[in-house]
Parts: sequence; C-alpha cells; structure tokens
Amino acid sequence: MKNRLVLLRHGQSLWNLENRFTGWTDVDLTEKGILEAQRSARLLHENGITPDVAFTSRLKRAIRTLWIALDELNMMWLPVYRCWRLNERHYGALQGYSKDEMAAKVGEIKVFNWRRGYQVRPPALTLDDPRHPRFDPRYADVDPALLPSTESLHDTLQRVLPCWTGEIVPRLQAGEEVLIVAHHNSLRALIKHLEDISEEEIARYNMPTGYPLVYHLDQNQRPVDRYYLGPADEVKKAAEAVYRFPKILSGQ
Repeated sequence: MKNRLVLLRHGQSLWNLENRFTGWTDVDLTEKGILEAQRSARLLHENGITPDVAFTSRLKRAIRTLWIALDELNMMWLPVYRCWRLNERHYGALQGYSKDEMAAKVGEIKVFNWRRGYQVRPPALTLDDPRHPRFDPRYADVDPALLPSTESLHDTLQRVLPCWTGEIVPRLQAGEEVLIVAHHNSLRALIKHLEDISEEEIARYNMPTGYPLVYHLDQNQRPVDRYYLGPADEVKKAAEAVYRFPKILSGQ
C-alpha cells in the first residue's frame, strides 16, 4: 500500500496579493498563483507522485490550482471530489477587509488573535448579510444550520473532520494515494489533527503556497514521515513570507 497523503495549498489568490481577509469569498488566482500551481505539478512529477484521487474545496482558487496541476501532470481524468468542508476558514464580517487597515484600526495583537487564536472567532456575519453562504447556490445541498457565519481554527477542524474520516481515510485505507488541494487554514487544521500539534504551535505554523507537503502514514493514519517537495531553503523562505507575526509576540 502507498498510504501516502499529499497536501497542497492553492496558489496565490487576488486577495492574498491585496492582503485581504478572504475566507469563503470566491476569488481567483493571480498570475503568480498560476505559476505556483504549475510548479507544484512539476515537483509532484519529479518525485514520482501519481495520486489516485483528489479532493478539493468548492472555492475556485483551490479548484483552479488542482485543474492546473492535473493538466500539467496529464491527469485531467483523475477522480475529483469537491467538498465544502475543505473550504477556507470563514472569517465572518472581516471578509473583504484589508488586514493592514484592520491592524491599524484595532491593533496588531487583536488581528493576530483573530487570525491565529485557535479558539478565537472573528465578528460574525448576520444571517441576512448577502455574503452569508446560505445565499450561495454552491451550498444549496448543505443543511443551512451547518453553514458558518464565522469560525475559529477549532471550528474549522470540526468542519473538516467529517470529510477526513468519512471520505478521505477510507481511500487511504484502500491503498490509494490521496491529493488534497485546499486552503491555508483548512490544511493547518488537518495538520494539527494529523500531528497532534498544540494550540500554541499551530498558531505559528505557516504553510507556503505551491509546495506540496507529503505524508507517509501508518495503518492508523498517523504520520511516520513528512516533508515538503522542493529545495528546503525555498520552502522555508516561502513559509516565512506567509505571515509576519507582531513584534511583541516574536520577542523583537
């Protein structure tokens, strides 16, 4: 059995570039994001990784990243499952706002807690807000009571887990190699679960865009090995660029 899992964060999005809270807002990739998706495919090919099945979210930045990667790999035929539970963390009423402007308004520490506090939820959308996912046709098949108005990373993990245990783990147990293309926080949540990372450690964990993270799992779906594809110095630099922590928290 391969028992190998590959996690890939989508390429740079338009709102990544503009440093906005994105969440479930359906923005597309930048030109850089397209190149990052192509690079991820090259890394998979160079390392002999050929997934049997792919899972992604219902947001176009992840879907397009997967499309591009599969096209580059000449594997457009691969079975693909779009699971809303793999969507990015919902940032509630913050979605669309500039992170820099919000930090200037309420302070870096509060924004840090909104972004990285494991149990902290940003201000919620009201149920009549047109941005609420209950008005989005892509979630018409989902019980409206399950659709979030805001989420902490803990909430995101609880949302992701049914997809992981109910749909992805059986594939791994059947010996299939699984590729998941999703988002920074849905993947960070899954990484916390897989590696049993503390709340404090996961708050400071950055996942770079466009560099696949490979796990070799045991029969209980626990990691026995994990590594990023790509030169270590490039991956480290890309991860560090994801988020600049407030100086007061980093001891500077």
